[in-house]
Amino acid sequence: MIACLGYSRAGAGVLVFSPQTEDLLAGIAGCLRRLGGLPRTLVWDRQAAIHGHGGRPSQPFAGFCGQLNVDWHFCEPADPQAKGAVERLQGYAESNFEPGRRFANELDFQDQLDAWFAKVNARTHRTLRERPVDRLAQELAVMAPLPARLPDTARRWVTRVAPDPYLRVDTNDYSLDPAFVGRRVEVVVEQRTVTALALDTGELACRHARVFARHRTITALEHARVLRAGRQPADTPVELRPLARYDALIA
Repeated sequence: MIACLGYSRAGAGVLVFSPQTEDLLAGIAGCLRRLGGLPRTLVWDRQAAIHGHGGRPSQPFAGFCGQLNVDWHFCEPADPQAKGAVERLQGYAESNFEPGRRFANELDFQDQLDAWFAKVNARTHRTLRERPVDRLAQELAVMAPLPARLPDTARRWVTRVAPDPYLRVDTNDYSLDPAFVGRRVEVVVEQRTVTALALDTGELACRHARVFARHRTITALEHARVLRAGRQPADTPVELRPLARYDALIA
């Protein structure tokens, strides 16, 4: 996700896991944190996860803006020129940042992206004939400060742990502690972690690093050991009969 301020043209970017609402809101929060202040208005196209209908925001996006006390504006359909500044920055990132780079993981990607934006914001802008980082200082002076804590953007739901104790997030299956089979847990999906807590006691049922790869099964070592022990056949005593008994049956 790419964000660009209108006056300074300072930009920021955040790698998110999906185009789902909660992930996009996490991306917005990450961009605002990197830019250092709150604009008066957030300008968006009519993406379904953010835009509701008829120029109105979706309920999660409206709640997010309400917590930050910022307004929103949705561009008209088929009007890319309305957000040309961020579109140009997006195109520049696709042609200048991504080609030729290698990333160890999503954390390395974000670190390299932050470093790239630090250089981009410090270059002389072709149109402005000034450096965005210099104009950003002026822009932040009239922007609202960031709150001490940005809105919670985690995805949450409650489910019951199935006999096959796995939890599906996006396209991946994450293991749960088999000891919680039959109990209800609250699932919390954040940008870095997938967590499940027992609804009645708050006990930890699982904590995994969220995985970008698709269609994977992620099993914690301690969960695998319990599952393996539960699948082994029980030791059932078997009678050992003397061979003479079989000889008597044959005779």
